[in-house]
Parts: sequence; structure tokens; C-alpha cells
Amino acid sequence: MLSKGVVLRAALKRASAVRCLSEGWRGDVDEVKKVALSPDPPFSTIVDYYFNKAAPYAEDAINKSVKSRMSKDIKERLVSGVLSDLKPCNSVLSLSFPLRRDNGEIVTIHGYRAQHSQHRTPCKGGMRFSDEVHEDEVKALAKLMTYKCAVCDVPFGGAKAGIKINPRDFSDMELEKITRRFTVELAKKGFLGPGIDVPAPDMGTGEREMSWMADTYKNTIGTTDLNSHACVTGKPIVMGGIHGRTSATGRGVYHSTKIFVDDPQYMEMVGLVPGISGKTCILQGFGNVGLHTARYFHRAGAKIIAVIEWDGTIYNPSGIDPKELEDWKLEHGTIRGFPGATETTEDLLEGECDILLPCAKEKVITEENADRIKAKVIAEGANGPITPAADEILIKKNILVVPDIYCNSGGVTVSYFEWLKNLNQVSYGRLTFKYEFDSNKHLLQSVQSSLESRFSGKIPVTPTPEFEAAMGGAREKDIVNSGLEYTMERSGRKIKETALAHDLGVDIRTAAFVLALTKISNNIIMAGFTFT
Repeated sequence: MLSKGVVLRAALKRASAVRCLSEGWRGDVDEVKKVALSPDPPFSTIVDYYFNKAAPYAEDAINKSVKSRMSKDIKERLVSGVLSDLKPCNSVLSLSFPLRRDNGEIVTIHGYRAQHSQHRTPCKGGMRFSDEVHEDEVKALAKLMTYKCAVCDVPFGGAKAGIKINPRDFSDMELEKITRRFTVELAKKGFLGPGIDVPAPDMGTGEREMSWMADTYKNTIGTTDLNSHACVTGKPIVMGGIHGRTSATGRGVYHSTKIFVDDPQYMEMVGLVPGISGKTCILQGFGNVGLHTARYFHRAGAKIIAVIEWDGTIYNPSGIDPKELEDWKLEHGTIRGFPGATETTEDLLEGECDILLPCAKEKVITEENADRIKAKVIAEGANGPITPAADEILIKKNILVVPDIYCNSGGVTVSYFEWLKNLNQVSYGRLTFKYEFDSNKHLLQSVQSSLESRFSGKIPVTPTPEFEAAMGGAREKDIVNSGLEYTMERSGRKIKETALAHDLGVDIRTAAFVLALTKISNNIIMAGFTFT
């Protein structure tokens, strides 16, 4: 029997196909809304729903920004057509290949790679290992990547890859075989390369898998390519990775939330005092994103009062130390039993707190539980943790949601820095570190000499601890962290300006989509059209 999601997708496709050609991006609005507001909508339909919600605002903004001698009618058709072209994925690769397991058994592995848009190249997006991977999910995440890159001014198109396996069911040798074979298939079919398509880690993958991909590409298709290691990001430092990449998504969640929590206007809307310090937070998910999110909020003076994981929930109203919890989980493989908190069976996603941090999986806040959410601010560390029906309820409750296409874009931002590092063939700071140290040292000596010549006698000039630490110039990690913070702050300001211009109130998601669609469409219109 077909699943409900498959039936809904098929019905939506049939119903909208006739209208799309004549009505542009508006052709499927009613059908998408109906499916998206259902209890368990397909992920791709969720993204299309947010697209449709933002498109009228974006269309007006684009029409005003396009400077041309064309008539108003032709200009409106042009803009509508560009938006319509942005909805589907440009290319979707579905492939299968055999794997000989360690015991001699042959099994078939299924994988996907979706490229949503090539308005900027290369395409960029993670590669995940999960037994829940399917084509609709991969296409939806590719779309989100396009919008995410546009919001943060990262010059990539969006893409996503997934292999339908549970990595816990395979040995390290088998996972290496799967990764390397998938890499070859992507490269052969034009879905991998430093200037074509650049994957990164995602759920179930990490530095190790990226190393295997980079090595495979270098020794096959990219054997004569000087920039071959730029074919993937999220690599270990020794393979051309970059300092700060591991914590980048969590750091981005913190900075994006801080932009709004520090704003008196938005805090007045939700009834909170500005500032992160003193805020109570509930965290869902203690993987890479959740861990680093918790660490940055903790350092800023917030209290992590609860952590929700797949195998249990812990609670401490006085606050949980993320570092201590990390050490406990590394030693025991679970957060359960952590001595610094109490285990509970209560659903703390609905618990009393100032900031809710869903950093685990999609569709955890739905129409069924949205009305019971007590947090004033929700920061989407995960992709799509809130369904459209729930989002509408949260807006009516005046709960501020920092949307995923902005909130968790720290990872792709730092991936961009790594890609640039690989193309430049040199790490950030290496060429200037010693020069800046000597320059600052000479500056202090010059000041000391001037004082001694004026007042006579020895007058030692001692740098402050902060200046002494910075004397040698910025290290790679310093440059990455400051670049990420600047990117999040600048993007956050643009989103707030867009929300204010369209009087969207706490509906930050629509503002972010409007900003993304406007940037992408203007880029496409300025570039013109090839072979049309």
C-alpha cells in the first residue's frame, strides 16, 4: 500500500500540472496550501508553501527593482516566470549500485543527489546517510539550501544528497565502499566537482566521509585538477579543512538568535527583556549542532534547563553545563544518568522557557502540539522542525521563530570559507601572521622610545592581555569566527528590514524567504537567459 505522503504528492502533482504553465508560480497555490496544512505534509510541499507565501511580496519588490525599457506587462510576466522557474529542482539524480558486504552478501544501495538551482555555481549541499532518505526529502533540502545561501550572500546554488542506509548497520569498510562508489557515480554524471557541485557533511556523515570523497575524486575524475580538494567541504584540517567548521552551525544558531533577542522592538513583541544573558533555554538534540548551540548560549549567560534526546530527557532548573554533559555522553553514549540533571518523562518540548532550540529533526512541532508551546522564541537549528500549520498557530500566539534558512546557515557560510581556502591553496592568516606580530612589536617599541626621549629614563610599555593576544594578528579560526559573525549580523539586519518594510511582525520566516527570492530573481534577471 502506498504511504499517505506518496498519495498526497501524486495528487498534488496531477492537480497542479495543468495550471502551472498558464498561471506561473501561482498555478499550484491552493493545492500546495491544502497539502502543506495537513497533519503530516511532505517536506517538499512545506518548502513550496513558504515559497508561495513569500512570493507576492518578492514579486512586488523585484518588479520595482528591475530597471528596463520593457513594458510593465512584459516585466511582470518576466518576474512571474523567473519565480515559477525557481520552484522545481533543476536536476535530480537517482541511482542504485551493488555492495559486497563483509560476509559476502550482495545488497543494493540507493542514493540521490538533487540540484535545485544553478543561478550561482557550484551547487552546495550536504550528504546524509539515513534509512529515512527519499527523493522528496532530498529535493526539499536542496531548495532550502538555495534560499539559505541567498539569505547569507553565499554565492552557491542549492543541492542535497542522501544515501538510504542506516550507518549503524554497516562496518567502517562497508561505509567506505559505499561512499567511494557514490562519489564516482556523482562525478561520472556531472554531479561533483569544485566548480560544479560541492557536498558537505550532514546527518550520519562527517569529516571521515568527506575525506573519502575528496580522495576518490582526486584519484579518478580530478586527477589533474589542482583544486580537486575543493570538491567537498567539511574535511579534516590535514585534508584541507578549516578551523571552526565543526562548530559553525551551532555558532550560527547562537548569532542569529542573538540578533533578534538583542532587539528591543522584537522583545517587546514577545514580552521578554532584551539580551541572551539570563534567558532559560530548552534544547532538543545533543548532536553536533545541539552541543555547540548549547555551549555558545551557556557562555553568553543563558541557562540550558533541559536537553531532549531520542533516548531520554534531562532537566535542571538551575542549568546544565554543556561541557560536562558532552563528557558524560562521550563516556556513556547517552545523556541518561547524567548527575547534573534529573531524568524526566515529561514532554519538555512544551516546557516553560524563554528560548526553544529544536536542533534534532524535522516536523517536531505540529498542529497537534503548537498551541501548547510556551517558549517566546524558537530558533530552528534543525531543518523544518515546524510544520506550516504549526507555524500559523505560533504566529498568532506572537511567538518569534528564527527560521532554518537563516538560523542554521552557519555551516554553509563556513563551508564557503573552506572552499575559498582550497581554491587559494593557502590557509587564512599564514601570509600575514608574522608580519603583523613584528609590526605591533615595533609599534610598542616606538611608543616606548618616544616616551623615554621625552621624559628620560626607562619607561616600559606593557601591552594589555587583550592586545598581547592579538599582537600576532588573526589566526585562521579568528578570521572564520569573525567572518561568520559578520555574515549572520548583516543577514539578520536585512531580514529585519524586509520584515519591517512589509509589516510582517514576528513572521521572520516569510521575511527571510522574501529576501532570498528577491536576491535570486534579481541575479537571474541580470544574468539573462541562455538558450530560451
